[in-house]
This record gives sequence, structure tokens and C-alpha cells, in this order.
Amino acid sequence: MRPARFAVPGYALALTALVLGPLAAPGYLLLRDAVSTPRSWLPDSALGLGGTAPRAVPQDFAIAALSAVIDGGMLVKALLAAGLLAAGWGAGRLAGLLLPESGTPGQLVAVTLAIWNPYVAERLLQGHWSLLLGYGCLPWVAAAVLRLRAGEQTGGQSVDWAALVFFTALAGLTPTGVILAAIVALVCVTAPGTGVGRLRCVIAAAAIALLTAGPWLLASALGGTLGAPQSDGLAPFAARAEPGLATLGSLAGLGGIWNAEAVPPSRATLFAIIGTMALLSVVAAGLPAVIRRPAAVPLLVLAAASVLFTAAIATGPGLNALRVVVEAVPGLAVLRDGQKWVALAMPGYVLAGAGAVLTLSRVRFGTHRMRPGVAAAACCAALIAVLPDLAWGVWGRVAPVHYPPGWTAVAAVVNADPRPVATLPADTMRRFDWVGPAPVLDPMPRWLQAEVLFTGDLQISGRTVTGEGGRARAVQEILLAGADRQALEWSGVGWVVLESGTPGRLGDALTGLRRLPVAYSDSDLTLYRVGADSPGASQGARLAVTGAHLVWAALVVGGAAAMGLAHRRRQPHRRRQSGP
Repeated sequence: MRPARFAVPGYALALTALVLGPLAAPGYLLLRDAVSTPRSWLPDSALGLGGTAPRAVPQDFAIAALSAVIDGGMLVKALLAAGLLAAGWGAGRLAGLLLPESGTPGQLVAVTLAIWNPYVAERLLQGHWSLLLGYGCLPWVAAAVLRLRAGEQTGGQSVDWAALVFFTALAGLTPTGVILAAIVALVCVTAPGTGVGRLRCVIAAAAIALLTAGPWLLASALGGTLGAPQSDGLAPFAARAEPGLATLGSLAGLGGIWNAEAVPPSRATLFAIIGTMALLSVVAAGLPAVIRRPAAVPLLVLAAASVLFTAAIATGPGLNALRVVVEAVPGLAVLRDGQKWVALAMPGYVLAGAGAVLTLSRVRFGTHRMRPGVAAAACCAALIAVLPDLAWGVWGRVAPVHYPPGWTAVAAVVNADPRPVATLPADTMRRFDWVGPAPVLDPMPRWLQAEVLFTGDLQISGRTVTGEGGRARAVQEILLAGADRQALEWSGVGWVVLESGTPGRLGDALTGLRRLPVAYSDSDLTLYRVGADSPGASQGARLAVTGAHLVWAALVVGGAAAMGLAHRRRQPHRRRQSGP
């Protein structure tokens, strides 16, 4: 086998290891929205039926199923690494498909641009590991559709169909992921080609996306969250201008996340201007070579459109228009985090990055031209140099932590009698000393087999963005007003967990909690027994949503198996074509 065959995946693996190195140590990823636990379960909330919007389906279902045999912390870290590896490797494959003359040097630039960019850094710091897995699937989805449209018949089209199914379904681990994958697939359908017809590709891509989105869509319909207010909090989640850059410039440079705390130091100063100029210079250098490829044009248009759209919805008129759309169409609150849609620019950007090698290799220095390897090295070095703090877990900010022993003890007590659980302090986010300075979503809902009442309320820049958890909010008010036991029983609360060592509202809760029996107590957690219970989601709803999750799982497993089988069948065909 030729060593060059392994250059692209090997380089992608090396960059992934350089970014995620700290996570190789034992422990659990706990950072803002990223919460991993040794074992997860399947209460109503894990199926999207817990009273809040199903933003983590089928993610929670998959983690609960797999953590029965694999430690949940290892699982989440492995999936995150798979996302970055897939992004880089897929970018190289996509560049090799549309710009084969760029060779390995061009593919290596594509790998670098896909992995080493502000979008990856900021989403890592926000804890969006499942979004990054979906991000990593995009170049593979694009390549599959483009091969189908091109009509390449080497060994048949079955591997491309299987790849489309697998990577769309894998991206669908989170609702945003399946939307991103579906958009990329449908855009690539417009590419010219003599292969599979556009209508057939559209129908297939849409059907796969709808089946993948089944858990999210069905849980939204049956869980009663579609009628909840959807437009609250659009402004706090809008894309943000970084220092020295307007919002448009920040987004064009793949930055601009709404949370200023989830930004690497190099993007929090005027150095962001240099980083953006370097990235856009590489992209601009490659445009002349890429724009001449008709199959690549749809991805270039998508890149420009994603940046412009995201910038537009961050303006006053854009926010007003988005508010109208979100209020008119239930479930579209998924659009509120505008900057995440810049992920759609990545496939086009990586093609331009590969094209930069072709452009620069035509530059003459006297009687000599720049070698492709030198051009690629210069581009890769520039991309890495302007974002040095992505290395080693964004300079150690993305690192594993260890739970105090009390969490295991409380989980054992509650799981032996899984009744509804209320938690204190009355806030969604926690700041534990043993986690670090960054806040993290309360991990308790993922530790317990019981339903944990969760409001979904968020404090952003001193403003409360109201979640959908109406029942949880009512229980929260009872606790803050003095934790009257009778009122808690009427509300169907079985347990109350007091989490110490984190700021948050307690109100007069301690007054009533002192009169409740204590089932467990240490310096970190106190578990109070109330003893009541309440019915959860109906059996019919659970069965329906579980069925949708199983369909999604079948797409992932079936797509992977079909790809493997198709590759095996393709090998004899290739050997015959390359025979004597």
C-alpha cells in the first residue's frame, strides 16, 4: 500500500489529537452544555418528553443505550474525537473528489481548515460536542451526493447511497446536525451530472433527513412543547462581533459565537483581525481554481449564503423577521443560535483551501514556481499560527474532571426508588469548584433513572431566557417559598437534591427542607425524601418516540453496515479495472 494513501487520515488524526489531547486522560467532559456521566438512563426527558424542548434527542437516547456497556465519559470523548477526525478526513476526501490535481498537498490544507478554525474552538468551549460530530459529517454528505450526481459507476452506487444514509443519520445525533446535513445534501443536488437524477436525489435526501429527524419531530409533537413561547431569547443568542471585526467579518472568519466567554484568547483581542485575514486569504487564493469546477459552485454559493444569512439575522430587522418566522412555525426555535449555521460554509471553504495550493503553485519566483508542498505548508502554518490556542484543549480549558463520590451515592439511592426529583439551587447552570471556572449544565438529570424536573431557564447577560418547563417552574417556586412538604407532595415530587458549592437561588427553601427526612448527605450533596410520585408521559407516547429512535438507530447501524459491504464488493471491480 502507498504511504500517501494514509497521509490525509493520518494528518487529520494528528490534528485531532493535538486539539483534544487533554481528554485522553480519565474523567468526564463537563463544560457548559457538555455533560457526561458514567451511566445515563431513559426517563421521559431523554426521549424528549420531559416538558422541555427536545434539543438533545436522539443524543440522550444513544448515550443511555451505549453507556450500559461503555463508560459514558469515554463514549462522549470518543464521539467528539470522531467528529473532528471526520471533519478533517472528509474535507480531504471532498477536495480529492473535486480538485484531484491539488493532490495530497491540497487535501492537507483542506484538512487543516476543517479542523483548525474558530468555529471548532468556540463550539468546543461551549460544550457542543454533538454539534461538532454533525459538523464533521458535512463533507462526507457532500461527497456522497456529488458522486451520485456525477454518475461514477466504479463498483456501483450502493456505497454512495449508504454513505448518504450513514452520515446524515450520524449528523442527526442532534436536531441541528440533521438540518445541516439535509441542507448540504439538497444544495449538492443542484450540481451538474449525468448520474442519479435531481428529483430522485432530492426525494432520497429528504426522506433520509425526515426519518433521522423523527425522534425530534415526534417528541416535539407529543411532548407538548410546540405551543410554548419560541421567540424569547433570540437576541441573546444572535451572532456577536469580535474585536476589530463587524459581525459579518467575524462570521466570515468562522467566529462570532454569541457567548463571549466561549472564545479562545486569540479571538478576544484585535489579533482576531489577523486570524480572520489569514483564513480568508487562503480561501480567496483558492477561489479562482475552484470556481471553474461546476460541481463545486453550489458549495461555494452555500458558504457565502450561510455567512450572509447568519449576519442578517443578527441585525435588528433580521431578528424581527426571525421572530415572526419562529412564532409562526412551531419548532423553529432551533434557529435562535445563529452562528452555528456558519458550519455550512465549511465544505466550500475547504475546497477553496485546496484550490489555494493550485493558485500558489503557479506563482513564479524568477524562473521557478512554488512547489505544491511548499504552498500547502505555508497555508497550513498560517491557519495554525493565527489560532495557536486551539491546541491542547484550547489551552487546557477543555479537560476532563472527576465527580465527587456523593454523586454516585445519590444516584444509587434515587435509582433504587425512581420518583420525580427537584434540584436546588433553582438555576439551570452550575459553577462547581471541582469543575473549574466555566459554568456547566446541572449534571443531575443525566445521573438519575428518575425524571429530574428541569425548567430550561438560562441567565444570559443578566437576562432570563425562559425555558419550556412549566411544571418544573411551579415546583421551583414552591421550593423557594419555603419547600412546604404538602405542596411538594401535591406536585408529585419524590426527592429533592440540594447541590452545594455552587451559587444560585435558594430563597427560603432550607426552612422547609430541614423538616424533610435526609436520605444522604455530605459536603457536596444532600438528598431529601418527599415520597410522592406522579405519572410521566403516556405509554403510547413513549412507545411512539422510542420507535422513532429505533428507526434512527437502524439508519446509523444499517448505513454503516451497507457501506462496509459495498466497499468489499467494490474491491474486486477495482482489481479487474487495474489488472494486467
